[in-house]
Amino acid sequence: MLKDQAATLRALAARRASQVRQLHPSRVIVVASGKGGVGKTNIAVNLGIAWAERGLQVALLDADMGLANVDIVLGINPRYNLSHVISGERTLKEVMVTGPLGLKIIAGGSGIAELADIGQKQLESFIDGLEELDQSLDVLLVDTSAGISRSVLSFALASDEILVVATPDPTSLTDAYGLIKVLAIRNHPAQLRVIVNMCEGDKHGEEVFHKLDSVSQRFLSRKLDWAGSIPRDRMVQRAVREFQPFYIAYPRCKAAMAIGQIADGLLSEQPASIARPVISANAGGIGDLFRKVLKFVR
Repeated sequence: MLKDQAATLRALAARRASQVRQLHPSRVIVVASGKGGVGKTNIAVNLGIAWAERGLQVALLDADMGLANVDIVLGINPRYNLSHVISGERTLKEVMVTGPLGLKIIAGGSGIAELADIGQKQLESFIDGLEELDQSLDVLLVDTSAGISRSVLSFALASDEILVVATPDPTSLTDAYGLIKVLAIRNHPAQLRVIVNMCEGDKHGEEVFHKLDSVSQRFLSRKLDWAGSIPRDRMVQRAVREFQPFYIAYPRCKAAMAIGQIADGLLSEQPASIARPVISANAGGIGDLFRKVLKFVR
């Protein structure tokens, strides 16, 4: 019975997302972290797959120019990347690779840096391709580099929604706070949600979040939103070694169940802390995101 109810809720959420897509551009969510090694890419990949399972049209842009590893988690080897689109060698649709359950993958490569040097006509052609993509997607997930480098901030400062991934490790929390501080000051309207990874359970994850949220409210006057926690799970590392997403390889493991709950929570009508729809359109979706990114990279 509960299983049937959950499936019905997922179908309703997916149907609502598709209706929103017909009226508005794609929802864009940037996944970032203050430091490496917190499982950011693994979360982005498996969250995208969970949404694809729920009937959404989802693409994942691997924007980590220094250490792109979405292809490693998925066990795929994209032949082309964003730089081929910018140069005009390939269209955006030709660059996209289809992953598990229809999840689309866009390899960033060095394309983000190359945006700073292209001409106006080339830029307009690139943006036109992005706006076409808006019509076919419900959600674009952007997996950024770890830290607060220029490439990370260019996307995080341009986005209306950022998922900050941290672990209970003190250094991870310190670096997560550093990232949040920059975003709170330079992208104040954005919604900042936190996922605590590799915790010992839901209660532990919430305790870690409340500590981070308390510091943020005290020193930045910025309330954070709780997206959820993912427990430490040996099946995650096993799936990585097998070049498979853990949500597909071990769907009943604790980490996969947690990702499913986070996916459903982010699709719900109301986020926990503010009274506005979670599925809300950015001003101009994917095209608008890249226009804003250009302001930071040029």
